[in-house]
Amino acid sequence: MTTTLSPGDSLTIEAPRITRTTLALYAGASGDHNPVHIDTDACAAVGIPDVFAHGMLSMAYLGRLLTAWVPQGRIRSYGVRFSAITPVNATPVCRGTVTRAEDGLAHLDLTVSLPDGTVTLRGSAVVTATD
Repeated sequence: MTTTLSPGDSLTIEAPRITRTTLALYAGASGDHNPVHIDTDACAAVGIPDVFAHGMLSMAYLGRLLTAWVPQGRIRSYGVRFSAITPVNATPVCRGTVTRAEDGLAHLDLTVSLPDGTVTLRGSAVVTATD
C-alpha cells in the first residue's frame, strides 16, 4: 500500500492517561529523575501542586503519531517546543496536519494538547510525501 501525503491530511491519536506509574517508569527508562516528575513533596516545597509529565514523554507520544502515519524511514526532520505542562492523570491528544507538500516532501504541523484545549507542545516534521 502506498501512502501519499497531501495538504490538509491530518491524523489524531489519544495518548494513554499519564499516571504516576507512567512517570516513574519513564524516569527509570530515560534517566530523568527530576523531582518535579516523581516527588509530590518536592513539588509542594516549591509551590507546584502535583507532579507533571516529562516534556520528552509528550514528544515520544508525538513520535508515535508520526510513525503511525508514515514509516520511520520517511521522517526527515522532527522538532518541538514545549509550551505548557502535562499534569498527572491527563490524557494528551496528539495531532498532525500536512501544511504543504512540495519537491517530494510533506511539511507537518504537530501539537499535543490536553482535553481542555491547552497546547502543551508544538512541533513540526518533514517527511517524504510518498512511499
